[in-house]
Amino acid sequence: MRENFALADGRWGAFVPYLLFTLAISGPILIVLELDRSVWRFSGLADYGRVAFASVLIVIGAVATGFVVNRLDGVARSLPVLQAVLMAAGLIGTRVLTRVAYERRRRAGGHTPLALPRADDTVLLVGWSSLVELYVRSAAEFGSGQIHIAGILSPHERHVGRLVQAIRVLGTPEDADKILTDLDVHGVHVGRILIATSLDRLSDEAQRVLREIESTTDVRLEFFAERLGLTGSSEALSAQRQESSSNAKTDVASALAVEEAEFTQALRRPYWRLKRMIDVAVALTLILVLSPLILLVALFVALDVGLPVLFVQQRPGLRGARFNLYKFRTMSPPHDRAGLRVSDEARISWVGAFLRRTRLDELPQLFNILFGDMSFVGPRPLVAREQSRDVVARLLVRPGLTGWAQVHGGRTVSVADKTALDIWYVRHASLMLDLRVVFATVPMVLFGERVDGDVVRLAWRDLHGLEGRGQVRE
Repeated sequence: MRENFALADGRWGAFVPYLLFTLAISGPILIVLELDRSVWRFSGLADYGRVAFASVLIVIGAVATGFVVNRLDGVARSLPVLQAVLMAAGLIGTRVLTRVAYERRRRAGGHTPLALPRADDTVLLVGWSSLVELYVRSAAEFGSGQIHIAGILSPHERHVGRLVQAIRVLGTPEDADKILTDLDVHGVHVGRILIATSLDRLSDEAQRVLREIESTTDVRLEFFAERLGLTGSSEALSAQRQESSSNAKTDVASALAVEEAEFTQALRRPYWRLKRMIDVAVALTLILVLSPLILLVALFVALDVGLPVLFVQQRPGLRGARFNLYKFRTMSPPHDRAGLRVSDEARISWVGAFLRRTRLDELPQLFNILFGDMSFVGPRPLVAREQSRDVVARLLVRPGLTGWAQVHGGRTVSVADKTALDIWYVRHASLMLDLRVVFATVPMVLFGERVDGDVVRLAWRDLHGLEGRGQVRE
């Protein structure tokens, strides 16, 4: 690399001793750091740190040995630096690729169940101990991707902002009610607060806040020690919880199984594979072409509402899997400097209103499309609480930046009509239909949303064979 790959044959001889020193030193170091025993498909950040440390040690050892033996004759000063970078990149890169390949094989090995996230699946952890790490690891290992940890509340203020196994410490237990409100704004609806510490380690204010949350909301408090069987618990309560959970799973599973079977043939059409290829190519092209506009909008947002410029909200996507939907922020913070609540109307500035009106606030969703969370055309992703558990066929495909329901009513039609339109699209999706939706999106953005009653009634007839069932707003 240093010689632009034009190294003369005579120069190789000077490198051979240095490379031999590298090989001789790398063996013991890799063994001592136990990198020879690491399973690449289960590697993590700690392994990558050890690899980087080993690369530096090997280069330092090779340089020191070479200097003592032959004063590094013929070895350029930049060679050890290039060597360390390439070694770390190569060793870490192969581990990352192996882990990614393993995850893809594991996901492809079984049929991913269609499941809408439930509130009980989202947990907020309270505590700062090894129990917190234990629960995070257990959820990742045995949760089958269904358990989502929204964050951690630590009794110590200095821990706020830190990470435990990639889970962020959001605040202290005293701020639990405010944190729940903030999470709810971003589409994260917590169903359980799991206390992974003893109550006497929490302040009186923290205990009061947690008890108030339990008594005034549908968020349940659970104690990790009780889950482990280390303390007594009410058998009747446990049985009631298990029965309720079992019934909920049965009801949801039966509804999903029927609907999924109805759409099996439609989803097997080759167009769905072609659609993903088109999404990637067009999204990548638009990101490159529109990058100046994206940066300009980000600058206006930063000047108008401040940092961060992105608004992140969780939505159920393909087969109900959660994903982070990105938008440019169009509203100022919900509280002013005095801590008082600000109305939504007062939070939207003229810049935010313009971005919403022109849909420029949705430009970051091009990255959602590129990453595979969304498609250009499909059912618009709803907040989890708005997604009906009775009709989830719209989750069988990737959600869209625009969709059949958006260009024939959008926010002006009822949720039932919107669902019927989305299901009609899933059944009849094609390249020509997607092009119709894309071309219809332009006048919708320019002139606003209008309800097409005929299209809504057609969707209901196709869904149930009942004309006039849709709740159309004339």
